[in-house]
This record gives sequence, structure tokens and C-alpha cells, in this order.
Amino acid sequence: MLARQRKGYVVSRLTRGQGEVVFNSPTHQRGRVSSPTRQQGRVAVHLGRALLARLRGGLICAFACCLGFVVSAGVSAAADLVEATTQFRTGKYAECIEQATELVTQNDYHEPAWVLKIQAEMTVGRYADAAKSLDAALAKLNGSVQLRWLGRDVCRHTQQLERADKFNAEIVGLLQQAPWRYSDLTSQLVIGRWMLSQQTDPKQVLTKIYNEAKRRQPTNVDVWLAIGDLALDKHDYKLAGDSFQQGVKLDAENPAAHFGVARAFAPSDSKKADAALQATLALNPRHVAALLMVADEQIDSEQYDEAEKQLLQVLTINPQQPRALAYRAVIAHLRNKLDQEKQLRAAALKSWPANPEVDYVIGQKLSQKYRFAEGSAYQRQALKSDPKYLVAKIQLAQDLLRLGQEEEGLKLAEEVYAADGYNVLAHNLVTLQEHLAKFRTLEADGLQVRMDAREADIYGQRVLALLQRAKKELCEKYKVTLEQPIIVEMFPKQQDFAIRTFGMPGGSGFLGVCFGTVITAPSPASQGTSPACWEATLWHEFCHVVTLTKTKNKMPRWLSEGISVYEEGAEDPTWGQAITPRYREMLLGDELTPVSKLSGAFLSPASPAHLQFAYLESSLVVKFFLEKYGRDKLERLLVDLSVGMPINESLGRYTGSIATLDDEFAKYAREQAKAMAPLADWTEPELPKRATADEISTWLKDHPTNYIALGRLAAQQLQAKDWPAAQATLTKMTQLYPHDASPGGPYALLARIHREAKDAKQERAVLEKLAALSASDLDMLTRLNELAAAAKDWEPAKKYALRALAVNPLLPAIHRQAATAAEQLNDQRLVADSYRALLLLDPFDRAELHFKLATALQKQGQLAAAKREALLALEETPRYQAAQNLLLELVAAVPTPPLPADKPASASQSDLPAAPEKTP
Repeated sequence: MLARQRKGYVVSRLTRGQGEVVFNSPTHQRGRVSSPTRQQGRVAVHLGRALLARLRGGLICAFACCLGFVVSAGVSAAADLVEATTQFRTGKYAECIEQATELVTQNDYHEPAWVLKIQAEMTVGRYADAAKSLDAALAKLNGSVQLRWLGRDVCRHTQQLERADKFNAEIVGLLQQAPWRYSDLTSQLVIGRWMLSQQTDPKQVLTKIYNEAKRRQPTNVDVWLAIGDLALDKHDYKLAGDSFQQGVKLDAENPAAHFGVARAFAPSDSKKADAALQATLALNPRHVAALLMVADEQIDSEQYDEAEKQLLQVLTINPQQPRALAYRAVIAHLRNKLDQEKQLRAAALKSWPANPEVDYVIGQKLSQKYRFAEGSAYQRQALKSDPKYLVAKIQLAQDLLRLGQEEEGLKLAEEVYAADGYNVLAHNLVTLQEHLAKFRTLEADGLQVRMDAREADIYGQRVLALLQRAKKELCEKYKVTLEQPIIVEMFPKQQDFAIRTFGMPGGSGFLGVCFGTVITAPSPASQGTSPACWEATLWHEFCHVVTLTKTKNKMPRWLSEGISVYEEGAEDPTWGQAITPRYREMLLGDELTPVSKLSGAFLSPASPAHLQFAYLESSLVVKFFLEKYGRDKLERLLVDLSVGMPINESLGRYTGSIATLDDEFAKYAREQAKAMAPLADWTEPELPKRATADEISTWLKDHPTNYIALGRLAAQQLQAKDWPAAQATLTKMTQLYPHDASPGGPYALLARIHREAKDAKQERAVLEKLAALSASDLDMLTRLNELAAAAKDWEPAKKYALRALAVNPLLPAIHRQAATAAEQLNDQRLVADSYRALLLLDPFDRAELHFKLATALQKQGQLAAAKREALLALEETPRYQAAQNLLLELVAAVPTPPLPADKPASASQSDLPAAPEKTP
């Protein structure tokens, strides 16, 4: 059933057309209810106008409810209730409790005031007071669904778990007895929230309840907040964003609406999310959930001191706030204060020992720091507390997949999907398994490479050989022994890579990801118009394997990325990253990040260019450290990290202090930037936007080394086909900036000029300079092969063909180039590999390719295999004379094995060799 329903990956299974990205084909489950009882299903139909008003994951959900209370409260108490609600909204919780207490004293049947009082008491951690208020309220309002819903959390934090469960049954009974009593807006909101907690189909709630409520009351902010909250819970970020933004339009003073916007845009638009978060805190500086979100981001960027300040602010509001204490436990773990971590976890669980959220939060944050083993242990503990806590189960599934424990991880994903068909991560992971089942696995030397079967046949052995070399060299360099198999998965479809890596479609900018012992990467088949060298990518990712193993996954991202980029360049000068004019400007400007805060540069970069700059800067830090302090100190730094020492503390041991390192590196980085092209002038030329060649030339007389102006002049000269002038300008540019490897830069343009002039020698000389700088320019590499082959210079021809295969091994033309060069050099192994690949790339000349492959195999002494290929050539073209002659030679050289006496065979059968074994 699952296989029939799953047809592709999704971003959301909740809505059609709103926030949903469907690959391959639609994936909606029409009318499916996850696991409600028949009674709950009837309640869902009967209360078709119910609304959800709960903010997921926090206790502060009174914002949405209180507006409904204003509608239902008596006129005489309305003003006082508005005042109390405003106090709650602005973080004046003590005043809110006082005002609500006065209201219930005047009228002990004032349900909205009771609910607001309990909410405020829960927010500040006065759980015992909240329990007393609940008892007093229920004594007067025994038929309240609102109080029972709210009472579940009150009872959990006062360790009355049986009573909390009893409230669910009581709600069902009340709704069956007199559903008409709960038709007011506030009760409908609460009932909708409760229905979702009981696994009622969320799409049914959305379409039959919330959308109907929106139709009837389109200006009611609670409806929009309810829809946004449900959409967030099911990962429909577009619907959530639209809904919360509409809430802001309707009530700009509502912190819940702004906070919803912050959460909805956090995965996709950090600027918008940050602005909404600040708006929330401007309205309510003591908004607990918003303060926790700030602390969460600070932990991500390793600003632990700042995060502690935020968390202490939360704890002044509620000293028992579980999530705040859980975050503090995370920081203690990351600082290797394990006893403190245990104490903080115990404190977080004090009011509710079975609260699964505490272990879930700790484990999730540790996994985000690549500590998947520790993270998975916490998720297992969360599931001991509550086996039905699905967010912990799907997090555990992802952790196990990243640890290479795929069987258990996928089993858990199946369980989550069976329990919640709207869980996007589970849906995508289970769907992915159907694709992975078709992969082939290549194994050698503790490596497991999983690839599309066709791609494995074409270049899988090249991948394996590259990884074996990386393992040998990098493990020796960093003194690491890899004890468990390293899994490398290469995906021909980008969305498969994204699902395996992130759980969601997207991630188009990533070339590869390493989790420690698992590497995922999109294969060359998924590359677009800007291909990358897959060999460089795998070398980079395998370096992560080594350094993460060395440090037991206890290293900051900037150092891990910095070492990997550095080692790319150390292995091959055309790999890695170099300072470009844009990076030069950033290094010399105010965009250089201090080493002590470098991890934050990866968290919310202002643009893709800023993210790439973070990689470059990190590699420069590693280069500087090695040049000044040596490899021995780098190794000791990694050992320090492996035992839990904080990065800045360890750096201070070897550099004097982290402040000293910040200052020294800033000076070094600026020196490197100035050395990039010291003779060039990089200022923006004061020229009209559409300046002519004459105008630019005149301006250049006073600014002869301005690189930008020279580039504009060269473009004008090329457009006018003034080849001699353009050549002179471009030559000057290469003298000013010899390392310009840009695809449309001076080397590429000079090569074009020489090609126009049919000067192959000069064209090749220019392209070889570019080839020494770039690893991913496929057109340049294939052209160099052509020029070398035309000059019968076969070693360079072979070299450039192999380099082109390192960018895209799925292009037949490149394999033909490799085969031609290999034949001239008598490299029969490469000849055979090239023709095998061509046969897999749907050629039109299969007979000729089988014949050439047979010839290459014959020269290698593989006569049985050669005989089979000759037969296949004749199967394609029976009168192929050369193949017939070759087959006769092979038949004479390869004796036919005798057949069993009881199984006579025809002559044609006796000539056929056994089918070769497939690569495992």
C-alpha cells in the first residue's frame, strides 16, 4: 500500500498548490485519516467549523485564544480582560495573573479569565498554582473543554499523568453528550487543537474546519494563526508564511503573528525571519519562545556565551522552563562539562520526568553539531519516555542513516510514515529507499561506493580508485585509522541527493556532504550548466571523514571545511579555492570574520558568495596556522578537540590567545589579498555605463592598470572584431592578474582570438595556462585534448581527456578522445575502459566498438573476454570481416571446454563463453 501511494518527493503533503513542490508525480493521499477512532472521526465531521489556535512546541499559546475570549466574555468584564490580555502579550505576566485573579474573584464562572490565569502561571513556571487554579475553575465549570485541554499540560508538570490522560476521555464524552454547547469560536479552537493531538487527519481539519472558518470570518486573526501553526507542523512553509503574514496585517500588535512569520521563513529567508523575530521581541521582550529561538541560532553559530545570556533571561521568567534548561545542557555538553550537562538535564525534567521534548531537543542540537552518536542516544531516551513521540523517532531515523545504520533508520522512517502519513521527512525517506534499492555497491579497502548501476559500470572504478588514494594519503597525513566502513553514495538525481542528505528537496548548491562515515554527493549526471570536478569534491569530503574521525566529530564547521579546502589545493593546485577580485574586496573590507566567530559565517550568509567566502576564509586560517605554527600544532589541536576541549581554548594554547590569533590572521588575510594582483588597480572606474572604446582608452591613459576598465575595453574591442587591439588589452590583463581563471576571463578570450586566427600553437599555450588554474572548465579541457591530438602530442591529449572525465564521465565524446590517445600510447587498459563506457552510452556504432574492445582485450591477454566481444560485434553486423578474422584467431587460441556427455550442444552454443560476473 505504501509503495503504491508514494510516487515522489514532496515539501508538503498538506496542501495542493500552496507551498508544495512535487517531483515526478502527485503524492497526495486523498481522504486518508492517520489513526483516529471512529468517535473522533464523527466529532471531526460534526464540528466542521472548529479552528486551531495553538502555537506548536511552546506553552505561550494564549495570544490567539485571548482574542476569542474577548468575543465571548461578558460586556462588563471585557475591558478588564482586554487589559489582562495586553499584559500577557507584552510579557507582564505577573500583572496578568493579578488582573485575571481579580476577574475570577468577581465572577468565578469567568472561563476566559480562568484560562488566561492558568496560561500565565504556566508561562512563569508556577505549576502548583496553575494546578490549584485548574481545580478551582473545574469546580465551577465542569463542562469546560478548554480547561481540560489546558489541564493536560498542567497535570504533566505537576506529575498527575493519569489525570492528564483522563482529560482526553472526558473531552470525548463532553462532545458526544452535547456538541452544541461548544459551537462558540473559542471552544472550536480548542477542540480543533485537541483533534490534531489525537491524530485526526490534518488535511481534513484544514479543509473542512479551518478553511470553512476562514470563509465565515476572514478577518479573524485566530483563524490565520491556526492555519499557519498547522502548516508549520506539516512543513508547508509557504502556507505558513502566507497565513502568519495575513495575521500580521490583521493585528500588527500580535507577537504570535510575528513569531509565526519568523518560524515560517527561518528555513528559506534568514533576513525576513530575523526581522520578524525582532518585531516579536519589540512587542514582548519576554516572549519565551522567541528568546529560545534566538538562543538556538546562537548555539548553531557557536556563540555559547551569548546563548547562555538569552537562556538565563528565559529562566528569570520561568526557572523551570524545560527547553531553556535543555539548551543549557547542550552547551554544557559542547563545552565538555558532562557533569553539568547531567544536572541541567535533570533540572529540565524535574517538573515532568517523562517529558520527551527535553531529550529530543538535546539530541537534535547535538546532531546538528555532527555528533550523531550522542544525538541518537538522546532520541532513544526520548522514545523511552514516549514511544509515540514521532519527532524524536524521525530524528533518530535520520541520525542512524547518517551513521550508516540504514536498516534500522529506514525501519523507523516506515514506522513514522505509517503513524503519520503527513510527515514529509518520513514520506521522503521511505520513497528514497525504493530508488536506493536499484543502486550497485562497489567495495574495496573498507570503502562502499553506492551508485546507479549504469554509472557504476561507466566510471565506478575511477571513483573507487580516487577514494582509495584519498584514504591512503589523508589517513597517513593525519595519523588516522578508520575502523569502520566508509559509505559513499552518488545520486544521479539531485532531489535524491537532497532527500538523503536533508530530508527535503532542495540543496542545489551543495556538491557533497559528509556526516563522518557517510558521504553523499550528486553524481555528474545531475550537474547543470556549471559542472564541478567530482574528483575534487570526493577528495574534499573524504578529508572530512578523516578529520571528523580524528576529532570524534567534535570540531567546528569552519575548521573542518578549512582543512578540506586546504587539502584540495594541496593535492591538486587546480582544486580548492583561490582569492578572486570579489574575495579580495571582502578581505580588505569589513566582511572579514574573526577566527573566534568564524562558524557563524556558515549559519546565515547574506548570499551564496558570502557562503563561498566563508570556505575561502576558513582555508586561509588553516594555511596561516600551518605556516606559522606547523602541522604538529594542527594535529595537537585536533587531539584537543577529540577530548572535548573548546576550539577557542585550544587555539589559545598554541597562539598565545584567541584575540592574538584574530589580530594576526586579519593582518595575514589582508596581506594575501593585496598579493593577489599587486600591480592591478581594482577601483571602480569613473566611466559612463555605456562608455565607448575611445572613452575607455582615454580614461586608461591616466589609469593604465585599472583591471575593470581594461576588461570593459577588451569587451568593446572583441565586439568590434578588432582582434589585434583586443589581444593587446587581454595580454596586459594576464600580466596584471596572472591567476584569473574565470570562464569568460582574459585567457579564454585570448584563446578565442588565436582560434579565429587559426593559430593552434598560441591557442594551446593560452589554454594550458588556464588549465593550470581551473579544474572544472569542460570546454577548455576538451579543446586542449583536440589541440594536443592534432599535434600528435598524445601524453597531454590523454591527460586532458582524463581531466575532462573528472568533470563529466557521461559524455561519449570525452571517452572517444581518451580511447584515441590511449591507442596511440598503447595503454590498452584505458582503451578497453573507454570502449566499455561508450557501449553503455547508447552508441550508434556498437559493432565497431565491440570489435575495438575485443582487440584491446586480446592485447591484454584476456582472450575469453575478447572472444565474447568479437561474437557481440558479429551479432550486430554478421558480415563484419575484421571481426570474423579476429574471432577465428581467438577460437584457435582459446580451447573450447568440453560439454557433459549427456548434454550435446550446437556449434553456435559451444562458441559462446560464459557471461562475465557482474560487479557486486
